[in-house]
Amino acid sequence: MLSFTNLALRRGVLLLFEQVTFTIHQGRKIGLIGANGTGKTSLFQLITGELEADTGSLDFPAHMRIAYMAQEVAATSQSAVDYILAGDTLLAKINAQIESVELEEKYHQLADLHEQLDSIDGYSARARAEQLMVGLGFGHDDFDKPVDRFSGGWRIRLNLARTLMKPSDLLLLDEPTNHLDLDAILWLANWIKHYHGALLLISHDREFLDECVEDIAYLHNKTIELFKGNYSQFETVKAARLAEQQSNYLKQQREIKHMQDFVRRFRAKATKARQAQSRIKALERMELIAAAHVDSPFHFTIPPATKTSDPLLTLEMADLGYDAPVLSQVRLSLHPGDRFGLLGHNGAGKSTLIKSFSGEIPLLAGSRTEGVNLNPGYFSQHQIDDLNLAQSAFDHIQSLDKASSEQVIRRFLGSFNFHGDKVKEPVESFSGGEKARLALAIIAFRRPNLLLMDEPTNHLDMDMRQALTVALQSFDGAILLISHDRHLLANTINQFLLVENGSVEFFDGDLDDYRRRVLERGTMPHKVDKEDVGKSRPRSQEPTQNHKKARQLRTRINTLEKRLERLHRKLSEVDTRLASPNIYNDSENTDLQNLIRDQVSLKEQIHDIESQWLGLHTALEAIQVV
Repeated sequence: MLSFTNLALRRGVLLLFEQVTFTIHQGRKIGLIGANGTGKTSLFQLITGELEADTGSLDFPAHMRIAYMAQEVAATSQSAVDYILAGDTLLAKINAQIESVELEEKYHQLADLHEQLDSIDGYSARARAEQLMVGLGFGHDDFDKPVDRFSGGWRIRLNLARTLMKPSDLLLLDEPTNHLDLDAILWLANWIKHYHGALLLISHDREFLDECVEDIAYLHNKTIELFKGNYSQFETVKAARLAEQQSNYLKQQREIKHMQDFVRRFRAKATKARQAQSRIKALERMELIAAAHVDSPFHFTIPPATKTSDPLLTLEMADLGYDAPVLSQVRLSLHPGDRFGLLGHNGAGKSTLIKSFSGEIPLLAGSRTEGVNLNPGYFSQHQIDDLNLAQSAFDHIQSLDKASSEQVIRRFLGSFNFHGDKVKEPVESFSGGEKARLALAIIAFRRPNLLLMDEPTNHLDMDMRQALTVALQSFDGAILLISHDRHLLANTINQFLLVENGSVEFFDGDLDDYRRRVLERGTMPHKVDKEDVGKSRPRSQEPTQNHKKARQLRTRINTLEKRLERLHRKLSEVDTRLASPNIYNDSENTDLQNLIRDQVSLKEQIHDIESQWLGLHTALEAIQVV
């Protein structure tokens, strides 16, 4: 269907790839992955005719219909639904002919035109266009709204709907999820499953790729390599290849051990609740994923805060919004160790909740109380836009701590893959992904004890998303997270909050449950019934008499975790010494005997403390579910 033969492509003097040969067969769905700048979008432009190959050939049938999503939408007064319908060019042509014939009163031609319209299912076209809009998060009142009345992100959604509306044999989608919320992504993945043509999909969303593709085309080392299977299967193959190099194998073992320790600690306190079991499965998968990313240029942590408070931040009977409440009577406290993910359709109030917690917008009613030692880290597109374009990454970090040496700052920025001259370049030269990385670096450098994050993975590639996931796992403060990246949510969040109908309430389920919920309702935004606003509220506020006991339990748990960390470190040292062949040369070696005794003693202590730790967590969970 689509054949590449000995293909080479340059952009200016930069060689993107060469000697590329592979075929995309009819109906196959392929994920196109690779680091930024390797030529993924350029390959699309080659297929659509915007670029020409330097050498080699690209062949496909002359009659093949290609649908390609544009990245920009010109302002127009055309209604949204008409703009989407125009994506079906044959439909638009027949409708224009019918209109012309009626104006000229050539009625004898109408029968043939209406027969053509019926043959392409033209009479249901508007209903199909409206269905696309609803699936992508639009409401009924948006159907006839002029395109120029929508913001940039919503215009991109209109472009996506227009692309899906076009009948095609090959669908090219370049980061279609960037401007979508989770609800719309779940709907789009389901739509793609039922699409009968071939698909080439560029995405940094591993869960979306797993759901949508059956092959992976990997752009690296100036070539394109095809792999059978979805993205997770590709990672397994990549991990095996990397392990063939000894240095990478040793890195993999360290990463896997880190993940195994994290899974073990979480499993010890997991209940039979569906969300807890789902989290364990996601974390176990992280062990495999870690091995496939040891060659990543990103390896950073979020240093622990020097002080903390409990609670960190509280909203009490709060009305949130701008002129009128979007959310009413919200009662929610954030404590150290809380990890909340926000679910809900676009416009339900997720961002409003985070902005209210951060203090970016004032409350309309109620109270917002900060802990004495609150040190929040707030990430949103707004923070990226507020970067000083004239300053460098080095300047931004140095302004946070004038006492830090250049070596310390460079080492810190290096963990976010800012090296050499890049550290001193003005931010105005940065790509969107580099700006997002710098915004995250600024937050991490401040050592926050509360993270408020609104879509932190936008503009981030696969390796950086993985590094952020690992960093959030080891973060010991509280997290309130909005993200359409299900991998990030599944591996960092313990509890979901549903923002809907003007209220915030606990969601009793996992992401699979939420997916079914979204698809069953057709992603139709629920209209807010003013009588219902504020009726449903989270159970995050335990009765006052339980607060003190919960704090005491958390303190004891933290103490035990620190003891466990020290004991595991000591056990690791003992195991390392016992792994040395030299220590077994003398059977009477007293060091050997002492080490064996230490190993047994340490394992017993760890077992006892883990049992205490589990009991305390059980007691804490009993309080929290009352």
